Amino acid sequence: ELENQLTAKSKTLDELKQSLALNGSAEQTPEAQCLRIAELCEMKDSIVNQVAQLKTSMESILEQWRAYDEIYAEVSLMTTRYLYCIDLCKPSGEEASLEALKKQVKTLQ
Repeated sequence: ELENQLTAKSKTLDELKQSLALNGSAEQTPEAQCLRIAELCEMKDSIVNQVAQLKTSMESILEQWRAYDEIYAEVSLMTTRYLYCIDLCKPSGEEASLEALKKQVKTLQ
């Protein structure tokens, strides 16, 4: 949103500069020129403020992405460990058969 506003303000500023250049050939009163300069300075200040807000916003977003990356790496590691443990705990084909289980039950009894 701020980026779009910044782009719009920059375009407006460029148009005003072109307009000033075109009108510069025609004689303007010093008062009109002062007003135009003040208007351009105000627009520039507004753009500078918007850029500062955008930088702050982007820094916050980047910090959130860093936190996401750290958490993602931790979850990925935990998932890998979990899957490894599951693989270790899987019974082999022989142990999983009904006959093998019956034998184990008899042995335990």
